[in-house]
Amino acid sequence: MKKVLISLLAMAFLFVSAPVFADDIELAKKSTIESILKSKQLRVGFESGYLPFEMTSKDGGFMGFDIDLGKALAKSMGVKWVPVNVAWDGIIPALVTDKFDIIIGGMTITQSRNLQINFSNPYIVVGQAVLLNKKHEGTVKSYKDLNNPKYTIVSRLGTTGEQAAMKMISRAKYKSFESEAEAAIEVMSGNADALIYDLPFIEKVQAQQGVGKTIALSTPFTYEPLAMAIRKGDPDFMNYLNNFLFQYKGDGLWQRSYNKWFKSTDWFEKVGE
Repeated sequence: MKKVLISLLAMAFLFVSAPVFADDIELAKKSTIESILKSKQLRVGFESGYLPFEMTSKDGGFMGFDIDLGKALAKSMGVKWVPVNVAWDGIIPALVTDKFDIIIGGMTITQSRNLQINFSNPYIVVGQAVLLNKKHEGTVKSYKDLNNPKYTIVSRLGTTGEQAAMKMISRAKYKSFESEAEAAIEVMSGNADALIYDLPFIEKVQAQQGVGKTIALSTPFTYEPLAMAIRKGDPDFMNYLNNFLFQYKGDGLWQRSYNKWFKSTDWFEKVGE
């Protein structure tokens, strides 16, 4: 009787599990991984100009921390890396409508974005910092000191820098710009008091153009994890990305790229206009 009961339970398990296994197989077949392997190319979306993550070089190619990451990902899959340079305000719709396979473009994980797309584990954590006009040296010591109507602060439209400025420095006058470079020029020329933007860009501007004009308040006042983004409903691709990141860091490739783009200025002269 006991053997009969066990046999019946086993059969019941098979009948219940079969549809589940079938569903899993069908889901795997629909993974972006399959289309990447079939086309033999990984299409990576980003907007060039976010230094030092993705930049256009003088020879017309692309370079930067994210570019290294994307190329390493393509190599790990045995496919060609294909860059897709797209305007930031349309980058999520472009991903959703399959204009490319993945976003590797300095995108911060936010709850609102996460409702539209899925994020891998973070590959780096940055935060908002302040590029301050030099005339305020010694007077403004942190972002909190800027929270006054007498100050004008700037950032790039539609970014976490803008969100931080409007939420955490809400009493100051605020102006937005189409690019972070334009906003930085406003501060360097004295038309604005401070730029609120990602720390890597603040430090780059200060080192390359800000000497004698600006001061970098380099302690981030927000926590912003950057991650790769993919379309929703693709657990196989997500699993691959997270395992790839683990290996990329473990092999020392992540650190090598970080040292190149964040601890050196040798690449400055290679950046195109």
